[in-house]
Amino acid sequence: MRDLVVNTLLSLDGVMQAPGGPEEDPTGGFEYGGWSVTYWDEMMGEKMTRLMSVEFDLLLGRRTYEVFAAHWPHSDEPGAAQLNAARKFVASRTLTGPAWENTTVLGDDVVTEVRRLKESDGPEIQVHGSADVLQTLLGADLVDELRLWVFPLVLGNGKRLFGDGAVPVGLKLVESATSTTGVIIGTYRRAGDVPIGSFALDEPSQADLERRAALAEG
Repeated sequence: MRDLVVNTLLSLDGVMQAPGGPEEDPTGGFEYGGWSVTYWDEMMGEKMTRLMSVEFDLLLGRRTYEVFAAHWPHSDEPGAAQLNAARKFVASRTLTGPAWENTTVLGDDVVTEVRRLKESDGPEIQVHGSADVLQTLLGADLVDELRLWVFPLVLGNGKRLFGDGAVPVGLKLVESATSTTGVIIGTYRRAGDVPIGSFALDEPSQADLERRAALAEG
């Protein structure tokens, strides 16, 4: 069983839409495309290069795939060779005749297809961007690791990493770093169910009992 790893740039309020430029994904009238660009420093570049230096397969939604396919085959930037050589799997019902080398379009049942990929031999499966597909993957509890790059800004609206269908799960922080520009980079692994505790008194006060009763009555 191989890991499915999510690499995502996020605002503090969880928006992941169009971090790389205004033209990347303006759907829904999103006005802040390119919000991540001015925050990158040397450490972030080096860390991203290390993440991309391992062998991996790519799982992408159609929009992210088209952004990547229009850029990386024509680039000699760090990471381009790895992205171009990687096997690409695209979750799409509309994409036909993909031109980027090593691309396979998944069938209509994305959850079953991704489960099959995870059970097959090969390197880790990385997901970049692909907000809509991530909702399906999170809802089906298929994500093993989250590499979240949280930028110090609030966007207010846009596509978010965690939608209403995300499965509750406990996570463990296994690595973290902070850039000179205030970007917090955290790697989280699954850690079982959500742990539940309570700060309530062993013997609740009368006021607290009345508060609970009022909440129960609506």
